[in-house]
This record gives sequence, structure tokens and C-alpha cells, in this order.
Amino acid sequence: MARYYLGVDGGGTNCRVRLADENLVTLAEVRNGRSNLQIDAGEPAYKAISDGTRDVFAAAGLDYAETANTYACFGMAGGRMDSARDAFAARPWPFAGVKVYDDIDIAHAGALGGAEGGVIIVGTGSAAMSIVDGKRHQAGGWGFQIGDQMSGAILGRELARYAVEAEDGLVEASPLTKAVIAALGGDNQAVMTWSFVTAMGLRIVNRDGSEGCDEALIGRAPAEFGKLMPLFIDHLQKGDPVARRMLDIQMGYIDTYVRWFKTHGAGVMAIVGGFGEALFPILQERYGSFVALPRYEPLHGAVILARQNFSA
Repeated sequence: MARYYLGVDGGGTNCRVRLADENLVTLAEVRNGRSNLQIDAGEPAYKAISDGTRDVFAAAGLDYAETANTYACFGMAGGRMDSARDAFAARPWPFAGVKVYDDIDIAHAGALGGAEGGVIIVGTGSAAMSIVDGKRHQAGGWGFQIGDQMSGAILGRELARYAVEAEDGLVEASPLTKAVIAALGGDNQAVMTWSFVTAMGLRIVNRDGSEGCDEALIGRAPAEFGKLMPLFIDHLQKGDPVARRMLDIQMGYIDTYVRWFKTHGAGVMAIVGGFGEALFPILQERYGSFVALPRYEPLHGAVILARQNFSA
């Protein structure tokens, strides 16, 4: 009887599904809708994976009934909470077995090829995880409002704040700060409008239909601040003094995670995420052989974990 493994990289923007054979050779891969477990109680994620499963079996030329011989692993954005993962795994899936992980677990498995060591995600968000002597350690990943310290979103927010201060004449301006202000509307009033998404005409409505909420505020999403990172990298390469100052902030956060990894004996720290990989030459110069680029992408990590959890 044939045996298959299905991996899911469930992101907040889109969901990728890969079907592999028992040797982890990819048979087909598809992309579907958003799949963050914290959005609408996981309902969009359930639909994205269910539709993606039908699509990927069709793309592989396999009967959908073969899901009964398929073992699945989902790595999900918004999967930091145990309760969210457990509830999602308990849904009526057609597979022979299902395991739901936080998205950093599949990043770890892919980056290290299923081996032990550490991984940091340095993208729009950030988080860290390691496995040493069979023990799992995790830090960060608590989101834009209270975490994500070493992310492109947080650095982008700090850069925007600094650029506004520079326009006010409070701190040193540079070509980077001028470029940021230009990108966000041309002056501080435009940047303020941008930051509060005023031009979008959004409003908060309570469950009872009343408008407004003292405890909530609508502002730009993390990914919108993360979009400033190409400007940052470009000006960093040109030696912009403010870019170098912002880099010091970023490296301070990463230093904290490097110390954390070393306290529990991790021998390597793989760097995952577009922003982190763009910084890799600087990280390698600072940390030497302790840092590494990922061996495989997170989606392949999900397939690796499916086989590790449900090996014959």
C-alpha cells in the first residue's frame, strides 16, 4: 500500500500545501488562501487546507481517497497557543494522522534538515526555537504588539519613528530618513495619516453595533512597516549613518537570542526569513560558524516532520 506525506506551511497571507511520497519526493504543490489560526477561530485556515488538499491530490494525479493513506503535518501562523493547535488538530480531517505545529517548528525542521540545533525567524515577524538533546526550547513569536523584537516590522516601525523625529529636527537626518518620509507620504502629517490608516476610512464597531472602542486602535499592520526593509538594506549598503544606527538596534536583539541559544547548548543557529537572510553576511561576520543558512524551506520541514511523527 502506498504511503504519502502532506506538509502545510500555513501563513497569514497564503497557505502552501505539498504532497510527497514515502521518500519525501515532492509529487505536487499548491497555494491557497490565508491560514492564521487566530483569524476567525481557524475557519479560513481549515478551508484553505481542505481546498488545498483536494487541489494537491488532483495535481499529483491521485485519487482523493488516498488521503486515508496520508500523514499530515501543519505548520501554522498563529500556532503559538497550545489550545489553538489542539482544536485545529481535532477537526474532521481525512488523513490517517495529523500533527499541528507552530510555524517555527517547520522552519526549524526545514532549516536543519530535521536535525538538532537552533533557528531564528527574522522576517516580518520573529521567533526562536531550538532542540538540544531532545528537549525543545522556544522564545519570542508573541506578535507585533508585545514581541517580534528582531523583526523587519519592529525595525521598520523604529525607522519610521526616527525619520519623523529627524523631520522635526530632533535627531540627525540622512538620505535614509528622507527616503522613508518620501515613501510614506512626503511629510510628517502624511506619515501620521498613513500610520493611523485614516485614508482607508476604517472604523471599529463593537459586538452590540456601537461605534468605537476605548481599548482598541486601528493602525498599520506589521507587514506595512516591514516593507521599509528594502530601503533600509539599500541605504545600509551605501553606508548611511542612520541605517548603521538602526542595525545596532537589530544586532542587539539578535545578540540576546544568541546568548539564549548558547545557554542551553545549541551548536548552530540557522537564519530563516527574507530580512534575516539579507543580513546573513553581517551575522556571519559577527557570529562565525555558529550561524547558518537554511538547508530547506519550511514547507519541506513540514513534510519532514510528517514522516518523523508517523514513520512506518
